[in-house]
Amino acid sequence: MPDLVSYLRDAKLAGDVETTRSSNHGNATAFAEGHEGYRFGLVPLKTWTLPQVLSVMAERVGIDPDPARATGTDVIDPHKTVRALERMRDRLRLAAQRRERVLVATGHPAGMIEVHLAVAAALRAAGCELLRPAPGAVFASPGRYGGREYQLAVRYVGGVAVAAERGIALWHTHSPDGMRIMLAELERQGEPLPDLVVADHGFAGAAAAAGLDVVAFADSNDPALFVAEAEGRVSVTVPIDDNVQPHLYGPVSEFLLDGVGISTL
Repeated sequence: MPDLVSYLRDAKLAGDVETTRSSNHGNATAFAEGHEGYRFGLVPLKTWTLPQVLSVMAERVGIDPDPARATGTDVIDPHKTVRALERMRDRLRLAAQRRERVLVATGHPAGMIEVHLAVAAALRAAGCELLRPAPGAVFASPGRYGGREYQLAVRYVGGVAVAAERGIALWHTHSPDGMRIMLAELERQGEPLPDLVVADHGFAGAAAAAGLDVVAFADSNDPALFVAEAEGRVSVTVPIDDNVQPHLYGPVSEFLLDGVGISTL
């Protein structure tokens, strides 16, 4: 653990990350106020006030719980990251042992996808069935960036579901639409739903809302999945900066996949 803790700090995956206090505080406020875009497809089981949301984030991520402090810097406690990775690793080992049906998805095709690709490869090598439902299916709502709208659709890269614009670009997305489409397609075909979902953002949120077993990654400004974990709807949420250079996640993948089937690293 000490070596990984140091690495997380050095790579700014945890510790003094680039995510600001204003982003953490603002997103927690938006979540508490019920803004749909900050809930990742989940409807909380109770009303969460801002102090309560920040308290959950302090416990599970390490940020400052003070609702009066809205600016400056904030942190992700790397020890919390490692402990959550250990719990996720236990679940992945179990999936490998059982050769479960698994769905892997990310809203971060320029960051966290490095970890998701490694997870998908390791579970496939261990004999798990990687699900790829609804390739090409269009999201219900468009992606928005710079005042423009873009039609998004499900696409698979190395067994990992992502959002793609007309097949020419992979998109960062918080939308739950992709997961909803994939699960609906499995049901339409009469196939069982996944035994396990490994995801982030709305892909994870929609799977949790459907009552599936979910392990997830989330940044310090994404409270929805940590609140869902506190409510018992997500098995593990790993606190980590979710959008640094992809190669920097290599040691995280190596730690996470130790003992998970056949190493692919």
